[in-house]
Amino acid sequence: MLLPATVKFLKDLKKNNDKSWFDAHRPQYEAAKKNFEQFIQAVIDKHGKQDPTIKELTAKSCMFRINRDVRFSKDKAPYKNNFGASINRGGKKSIYAGYYFHCQPGESFVGGGLWIPMPPETKKVRQEIDYCFDEFEKIVGSKKFKAIYGNLYRGDDVSLARVPQGFEKDNPAAEYVKLKSWLAMQQLKDSDLTSDTLVKKTVAAFEALQPLLMFLNRALEE
Repeated sequence: MLLPATVKFLKDLKKNNDKSWFDAHRPQYEAAKKNFEQFIQAVIDKHGKQDPTIKELTAKSCMFRINRDVRFSKDKAPYKNNFGASINRGGKKSIYAGYYFHCQPGESFVGGGLWIPMPPETKKVRQEIDYCFDEFEKIVGSKKFKAIYGNLYRGDDVSLARVPQGFEKDNPAAEYVKLKSWLAMQQLKDSDLTSDTLVKKTVAAFEALQPLLMFLNRALEE
């Protein structure tokens, strides 16, 4: 689980997002970061027994820096008010689909998938969904997947308005080939973060997601 002090640090950082405050509270940041790293490592160690593509990963290599890149942003706040980890074969910058954990008070979630791949990879995934739609539909329609995620995320930011060129409008897979990202997310309450069942809950979410990741990564390999 995550410690209440870790959640509190992120809440306080949101209210005091400047370098002077951060420098004064660096010990609290280091403790919170270490706690998050220990949690992510516990998840990797446990789920890695089922998914060998992640078992050699270290939490440190999966975690994102807390510093924001503000060069092209109107928001000049120097720090993220969250901890995030991408647990992905080949590393967090890999082209492959992977698992993700986002710790942000009030906006935490667990899940993963494939985020905005490049056009050649996008084409491969869409073709795989089209060719193997029965298999894909069984994955996202399974009881385990639906119980945790409901369905794939289909917000306007990850979906085309129309079926892409090369696919018929009445294609049974139309709602999924229109996607630009294939993501599944389960929202977490702040109380979930500090529960002693957090590792178990996260691993269960990853287990439900694994067949989808295998499908997406198979498409990328071909």
